[in-house]
Order: sequence, then C-alpha cells, then structure tokens
Amino acid sequence: MPKQEFPPGPPSSRWRSSFFQYTRDPLTFLPQAIRTYGDVIGLRFFRFRIYFLNHPDVIEELLVAQARKFGKGRVLKANQRLFGKGLLTSEGDFWLRQRRLAQPAFHRARIASYAEAMVQYAQKLTGTWMHGEERDVHAEMMGLTLQIVGKTLFGAEVSREVQEVGHSLQALMELNSDFRRLMLVPAWLPTLTNIRAELAIRRLDRIIYKIIREGRTSGEDRGDLLSLLLRAQDDDGSHMSDAQLRDEALTIFLAGHETTAVALSWTWWLLDQHPEIEAKLHAELNLILRGRTPTLDDLPSLRYTEHVITESMRLYPPAWGMARMALEDTELAGYRVRKGSGVTVSQWAVHRDPRWYEAPLEFRPERWEGDLAKRIPRFAYFPFGGGPRQCIGNAFALMETTLVLATIAQQFRFRIVPHHPVVPIASITLRPRYGIRAVMEKRG
Repeated sequence: MPKQEFPPGPPSSRWRSSFFQYTRDPLTFLPQAIRTYGDVIGLRFFRFRIYFLNHPDVIEELLVAQARKFGKGRVLKANQRLFGKGLLTSEGDFWLRQRRLAQPAFHRARIASYAEAMVQYAQKLTGTWMHGEERDVHAEMMGLTLQIVGKTLFGAEVSREVQEVGHSLQALMELNSDFRRLMLVPAWLPTLTNIRAELAIRRLDRIIYKIIREGRTSGEDRGDLLSLLLRAQDDDGSHMSDAQLRDEALTIFLAGHETTAVALSWTWWLLDQHPEIEAKLHAELNLILRGRTPTLDDLPSLRYTEHVITESMRLYPPAWGMARMALEDTELAGYRVRKGSGVTVSQWAVHRDPRWYEAPLEFRPERWEGDLAKRIPRFAYFPFGGGPRQCIGNAFALMETTLVLATIAQQFRFRIVPHHPVVPIASITLRPRYGIRAVMEKRG
C-alpha cells in the first residue's frame, strides 16, 4: 500500500484557527479532533506540520520501534535554557551516556531507602493541620513533595536554598502555563515573561551550583541522589561535569516535586467526589495498617490504594501529553512524516478512550482489578511515557504517591470548598489552575 502524504484534519480554511485552538486549550481540542478525524490527525500551521497519534499501536511505533528517528518537541526545546541537557531534553549518544550514569541512582534498593523519609514528612505535614480549617490541597502537596525531594536529592532537611529552588520552579511552571506562548515566542526575545523566566533560572543556577560545589568538596556519600550522581563514572572513567550535574539535578527536582504533587492533588479531589471509593480506601488502610504508619513492606498489600493512584493518573495524568520532532523523513501509520514535522501523543486523550476503558470518564479504581493492564494495549495507559525514554523515576513516583496517600488518608479526609473552581490547565504538567481549596476533616 503506497504511503499517503498527510492524514485527515481540519480543512485548509481552518488550519490557523485550529492551531490556535490547540495551543489555547489542548484538553478540549484533542478529544473533539479525535471524534471528528480519527486515530491519526494532520494539522498545518504555515509550513509546519503536526501529526496527532491517538492509537496505542501507533504510539508504540513512535516511542519504541522508531524512537531513534524522533527527538524532543518544540515545547521542551523552548525550555532548554531551564533543563539544559538533562535527561528530559538531551538527545542521542549524550542522552544515552547520561541515562547510563544516572540509572544506579534509581536502582530499586536505592529508592527503597527513601520510603521512611516519605512517610515521616507526610506525618510531619499532617501535624500542622487542624480539624475544620481550610487549606489549598495542591499547595500543601507541593510543599510536601518539595521537602521529600530536598531530602532524597540533596540529602538534607529543606533549607532556605532548597525552598528557593522550589519557589523558582513554581514561578517558571506558571510562566509555562501559556502553551501558545511557548510554541510561538522564542526564548531569546526580551519580552517581560522571558526576562522573568531568565532571572528565575539564574537564581536556580546560583543555588544548584553552590550545592554541587559543597558536595564535591565534602566527597562523602550522604545517601542522596546527588551524591550518587557526583560519584557516577562512565566506562572511560569520566564523571559528570558541574553543568551536567546541574541539568540532571533540576530535571530530577521537577519530576520528583511537581509531577508527584500534581498526581496527589488530583487524587484527593477525586476521592472527595466519590465518597464510596474513599470509604473503600479507608477500609483497606484500616485492615492492613491498623493505625500504624505504612512501610515499604506494606506496598504489596495496599492493592486498592495502588489502584486509586493508577486510576487517578489515568483520568488526570501529570504528564498530559508528549511531543516529538522527526529527525529524518520516515513513515507512521502509513503516512509520510517529513523531517522537522511535529508528532504529538496525549495521555489525556488516550486514557479516556472508550475502546480501552468502560465508562472512561468515570473514576473507577476497581477497573484495575483482574490485571486490566495486561488486557489493554501496551500504550493505552502510559502516564510515565514509554520506550527507551520512559521516565527514569517512575518507581520512585509510584512509591511516593502510594505511601503519602496511605499516610495522610489514615488521618484526614478533604472536603472541597463548595463552588471553588477546580479546573485542569495544560502546562508542562496538568495543574489545577486555581488550586484545590478544601476543609480538613480529622478522621475519628
């Protein structure tokens, strides 16, 4: 069968308006486009071509079989000043070397040692809450994961410097919430937003390089990820430079802070909307833990707790979409893909496809019982991406979210403030635009 030139999509008279609809609100645009045009959609914006892939088999072809033919997309490239050549943005042989050097830091035995710290920080946080008070759950989760990543990455209690890293990254994520600006406004253009972003990045650089210098001077292994990265050695005996360490530290900081907080925030909101599921979660925690704090050894027994997290990340995946750019002419799903074209896949859209999930818009943790993950296509559920570039910290994130959920849910439930708007926004992560205001209820 001959290759087709371009997949179906909005007619030429609507290309420009469709592109702006996509960049303004991709969470609405993508499901509508899929219903209209199917599993492979083409969109032009002047000479730039974008292919939207919506079938798990084609997504697997992109992320696994043809992974080497595609590089990172424009949004991540626009953030290269922030992430440098970290695992999130680097390409080719350099990425492979960095991945090989960083892999031991995420060995199961190494990340298992952080379980106790995760629980301790969650307990410390609940100790500051009072029954009946109102808080922003998303802000609370951001603060908690900041402390946890500060300990696991830098091996210390969250100091003023680490808090400043968190605040600077928070500001940068807010600046990145304008998806259209990221696509269309070059980072070098001296706009007010770009200047604010540059100043925030310079603050981050001063702090991170200071911590790296202190780590090199001490030379000790404090049991944290940065210590391991400092000591990592390639086959030729070389180590990471300070610039490489800086890039990886910021990448890990974002992945271990922002995405985990987002996953937990949406989970608390969903539990409030579904009291019968919250009650079943509490029943499991009561049965397995009997009032004690969870440990790493409890994770295999906390099956329903794990299903709650899995289902939450299906409906509200912290990484809502992924973009790639063709490095050479190739073919996907029978269509020609020219070098320089953009290719996009969306966890938000695929995770809500009725072909793979019954009642896909409903929050049903029970659906994961009976090995659903083995019965659906491999890329019908991919919150951590897939292929050789799958998130290196996926086991870390799952352990953290499950332990934190189990620790806090034993003590508190959250009741979302009536009429408070809870709206997802497609930034680099899927954040709640206005936070999640809730009243804290102490469990009896």
